[in-house]
Amino acid sequence: MSDVMQFSAGEFRRRVLSMNEDAFETAGVNGDHRLNPAVRFSIDGVKLKDAAVLVPVVDDGNEARVIFTQRTSTLRKHSGQIAFPGGGIDEEDENAEIAALREAEEEIGLPRSFVEPLAVLPDYVSGTGFRIKPVLSVVKPGFDLVLNPAEVDEVFEVPLSFLMNPDNHVLASRMFQGHERHFYEMPYGERYIWGITAGIVRMIYERLYA
Repeated sequence: MSDVMQFSAGEFRRRVLSMNEDAFETAGVNGDHRLNPAVRFSIDGVKLKDAAVLVPVVDDGNEARVIFTQRTSTLRKHSGQIAFPGGGIDEEDENAEIAALREAEEEIGLPRSFVEPLAVLPDYVSGTGFRIKPVLSVVKPGFDLVLNPAEVDEVFEVPLSFLMNPDNHVLASRMFQGHERHFYEMPYGERYIWGITAGIVRMIYERLYA
């Protein structure tokens, strides 16, 4: 298979659907603490908040692209950061897939009729107390997005080939509350993908393309 073809939406779908149980096995819980084993995060002894994010891989020929959002600066959590469409799982949501589809409709106006959910990856636990379920999906082209200005400032796409290239996964660190915190960052032009979102991208890479 050519390097171009392996990053098509069709090949992404094939890899996701052919994952065996080993792809879902984890050494403990996935999350921010994997890079920071010496730091006790707020997840210890705290009831985690369930959330779901949609990982929307747009079928754009041989070069699939992934949709990201730039969160507004007025949000209480992770304001101004780059994220996948998503949010908390409500009581009326039947499962993580439904929650992720609903949030994508509410945040960026992505019609669920264009989205093909494929699988839900193992939970990713953030240091801020969220248990996040990443919903992998393929999106048909031809959709029109309408952003919710209360939640999203911008939306943009990044080639799947860029995200699944480990050379673009940079380990970085900064001081936070007296500790050095390590995390992945994946700068893309003027966009700065890091933290939880980059951690989920890395998890996808490890299970599908490593």
